[in-house]
Amino acid sequence: MKNNMDLALKNREWRTFKLHTIFEIENCKCSKASSLKKGIYPYVGATNRNNGVLKFAEPTTEKMITKGNCVAFICDGEGSVGYSIYKYENFIGSTTVKVGRNKNLNRYIGTFITTIADTARSKYNFGFKRNEKHLKNEVLILPANTKGEPDYEFMEAYMRDQEKQKAKTYKTYIDKRLKELKNTQAVESLTEKKWEEFLFPDIFEIKKGFYNKKPASSNKGKIPFLGATQNNNGITEYYTKEKIKNTSKTGRGKNEDFSRKLFKGNCIAVTNNGSVGHAYYQANQFTCSHDINPLYLKNQILNKHIAMFLITTIEKQKDCFEYARKWRPMRMVKSKILLPVTQEGNPDYAYMENYMKQLELKKINSYLNILKPKKK
Repeated sequence: MKNNMDLALKNREWRTFKLHTIFEIENCKCSKASSLKKGIYPYVGATNRNNGVLKFAEPTTEKMITKGNCVAFICDGEGSVGYSIYKYENFIGSTTVKVGRNKNLNRYIGTFITTIADTARSKYNFGFKRNEKHLKNEVLILPANTKGEPDYEFMEAYMRDQEKQKAKTYKTYIDKRLKELKNTQAVESLTEKKWEEFLFPDIFEIKKGFYNKKPASSNKGKIPFLGATQNNNGITEYYTKEKIKNTSKTGRGKNEDFSRKLFKGNCIAVTNNGSVGHAYYQANQFTCSHDINPLYLKNQILNKHIAMFLITTIEKQKDCFEYARKWRPMRMVKSKILLPVTQEGNPDYAYMENYMKQLELKKINSYLNILKPKKK
């Protein structure tokens, strides 16, 4: 690899390549995920999260295993069809997934190519499948060498440099966090702590969300809109103040006062419909649909660490609710939450905060391994 290679994307020659000229296409082999027992192999299916992994399972036959160092193409599934992911490890793949192999592939080149491949995903939907014919004819715009071939050497060098820069930024952030957490007090384990049940209204001021109909998107704005989702910390859109001011609860009729549409930050937002029971810490001011219950902590100033502890306990109740059984505020006031307590029997917020800080310290120290040089 050239040490003084120009890594500016704008200075490269780019050419179009049909996907089938880059990859040999192979089918994954698992047609019934429900028949798989829990195991150590990642099961890759129709999802755009967790690098395609839906669960870990044990294959029923060796033939079911797909070898790693490949690009997996998600070929079906609402919201996930069209995504591509690089898989280093061996895995079990759904039949809705196809993989591409190339002798030059490694995780740097694979990540570069999947970033390019993902730009084509918007053309796929349930009326236009990513079948093998469509997949092979996808067009990839890639940097080319002097022979007019994909410049794999540049792709690898570029991604290695990006990784180096990201690691540097991460290290700066981690050093700052470690300084802020250096005085964290050690606390007893969860099993050693005494716990008590509390009604939600004893712990939280429970608010009702606002919009029945989400305002039309304007593709601009800085105020987050929270909806019934389990992704992106609950955020489904951003709006300007003007858009929020001019849009009523249902999108028509009486336009309510602007202050009713906004909620203060430093709270926990809980979905009460759709993806019921998911909870998110919201540091800043937001607006939301009526599928959100904003919760404000009573008798204690909330912070991120206390919030993350409370969120874990709140989300334990997800299994109690489904789409037909919503967790609206009128039902939430009767719900209970289990919390660690002081000797006096009050919620032990100091313990919650220090426990989460201690956990963060542990995670940070394990994440520092990401800065170690990779061989592949």
